[in-house]
Amino acid sequence: MGGTLNMQPAKKRRWKRWAIVLLLLAAGGGSTAYYFQNKKAQPVDVQVSKAIRKDLVETVVANGRVQPVVQVKISPEVSGEIIELPVKEGQPVKKGDLLIRIRPDNYAAARRSAEASFRSAEASQSQARATLEKTDIELQRSETLFKDKLIPDTTLLEARTTRKVAKASYEASSHQVDVAKASLARAEEDLNKTTIVSPITGTVSRLNSQLGERVVGTAMMTGTEVMVVADLTEMEARVEVGEMDVVLMKVGLKSVLEVDAFRDRKFHGLITEVANSSKNLLSGSGSGGGSSQDATR
Repeated sequence: MGGTLNMQPAKKRRWKRWAIVLLLLAAGGGSTAYYFQNKKAQPVDVQVSKAIRKDLVETVVANGRVQPVVQVKISPEVSGEIIELPVKEGQPVKKGDLLIRIRPDNYAAARRSAEASFRSAEASQSQARATLEKTDIELQRSETLFKDKLIPDTTLLEARTTRKVAKASYEASSHQVDVAKASLARAEEDLNKTTIVSPITGTVSRLNSQLGERVVGTAMMTGTEVMVVADLTEMEARVEVGEMDVVLMKVGLKSVLEVDAFRDRKFHGLITEVANSSKNLLSGSGSGGGSSQDATR
């Protein structure tokens, strides 16, 4: 009897522990099932509208930069020192206004030398012409005397040869005059290029050189870019469009431009040009790399 009375309380305690464990597992499983059920049951927003016929609009987003439609880079064609620079960056200019004057001393001396060579060539031509006229008279007299059998044929042949030499000398002197004239024209043109005026009416948007600096001309190599004159009254945006979207670009399509400087304003315009060639960007891989092509409009 004593053993039976001691075992019943132990069995009850074990049963209670198992009951608590089962209740906890049931509560955890119910919470998990409730969580996944609520997660799957979240509503989906659906937009419904009446079926009508209308045009579909596809939007292409691209980045680029805004720049003037017309801007001219001013580079001198002759080299030398800037002795006049009457404009400043941001200054408006009109077509024909003085922008740069380069020291003309060397070019003026070259022009005087070319002019002297031209005058000398003209004097040589006049002398050759006089010699030719003289040989013409002597040849006519020799032909008359030969008809009268007063001189031998060798004298007539000598007169004819002298006349041919005089004619050749005159033609050579004429060519020398042409060469000297061309040299004079080139020297005058170089002298005139020391003065540069504005080709358009606009604004000096960038000034890279200062008074007293020496600049390199564009005659033989890339010259010094002294300044840029731009017409700021008409602007355009040039953007880079990927090759998948550039086929959608057509001249005349509407475009909307957002500029960081005007955050609350949008500019509406039209596509005026689509580039015919792509912009190649070579990737810098060790084996030569591939190439990626983007089209710029």
